[in-house]
Amino acid sequence: MYASVRDDLRTTIDEIRAAGLYKPERVIGTPQSASVSVATGDVLNFCANNYLGLADHPEVVAAAKQALDRWGYGMASVRFICGTQDVHKELEARLSAFLGQEDTILYSSCFDANGGVFETILGPEDAVISDALNHASIIDGIRLSKARRHRYANRDLADLEQQLKQTQDARRRLIVTDGVFSMDGYVAPLAEICDLADRYDAMVMVDDSHAVGFVGPGGRGTPELHGVMDRVDIITGTLGKALGGASGGYVAARAEIVALLRQRSRPYLFSNSLAPVIAAASLKVLDLLESAGDLRERLNANTALFRTKMTEAGFDILPGDHAIAPVMIGDAAEAGRMAELLLERGVYVIGFSYPVVPMGQARIRVQLSAAHSTEDVERAVAAFIDARQALKG
Repeated sequence: MYASVRDDLRTTIDEIRAAGLYKPERVIGTPQSASVSVATGDVLNFCANNYLGLADHPEVVAAAKQALDRWGYGMASVRFICGTQDVHKELEARLSAFLGQEDTILYSSCFDANGGVFETILGPEDAVISDALNHASIIDGIRLSKARRHRYANRDLADLEQQLKQTQDARRRLIVTDGVFSMDGYVAPLAEICDLADRYDAMVMVDDSHAVGFVGPGGRGTPELHGVMDRVDIITGTLGKALGGASGGYVAARAEIVALLRQRSRPYLFSNSLAPVIAAASLKVLDLLESAGDLRERLNANTALFRTKMTEAGFDILPGDHAIAPVMIGDAAEAGRMAELLLERGVYVIGFSYPVVPMGQARIRVQLSAAHSTEDVERAVAAFIDARQALKG
């Protein structure tokens, strides 16, 4: 049987390659940092979610080493059997306080967190209204629920209001949006979304994975940025980006929502506990965030410099001020070739194309970090200019 399946799979893989959509994986031989080692040598890394440069921070690494001695390597169990340690409860309490929510529940990833929310709190008599550009984990999580599914155009408040009007017969309604849209760097208009939620008696959920740690005056994400921390009912996020870059996710929400998730959320009930070493290192990250104003300032400065220099050089960058700076290319094969040319010039970036982004909107998503120096940013811009000239032949 598998012989015929194998041939079909090979054909599909060949078609992906021919369309310029194949995604190779490069091996990094060093810790995640502003500069990493790959097969071609040392390169500047402009494609990691290491926004604050904490992935190899010495205090975070030291906390992880100490945690291994104190808590061991893994839990070998789920939370409700014998997989809960003090360090898990402490991290949940710290995240709740940091995000201004009543309680928090840890997951092995934010993908699992988003996968475990909707089917737990929504039934067939309910409706979920989702932004069209929400992350794949939100889309998949919604598919797992029996709730009626509605979608509104990206950040389109008029369309959102129309969906709210059409669902007034639902028992519960949940508006869900990314805080920052990962492929575009756009920030959701949370204040206006919360206004609509109040007007139509709906709940609000935000996946703030690309914001917590560095967006907002205290790094508490897009709810803090828009002054709606007390108006958002559910926040999901990750420990795998600005908060140290390892893995793990969470749901921070109203107390009753978290209590029900502990009883019925399948990814939580049937997945091993977050490794204690990650929980302990994440606590150190939260300590560092209390005095991370300089890191956030450096990240903002690097972002502004890159966006300004690239715009002056004639590149098409989606507007905004987020550290995600998408350089629009259009053609998938051309974006892939541009990424290869940049790697040859010592800058590690990735070309994104369909199905990660819409067909015909291929891009190179540059991600700035507080770990980058001014010289790093200027070198990256120069490499883009040189690679563009080489691409034109």
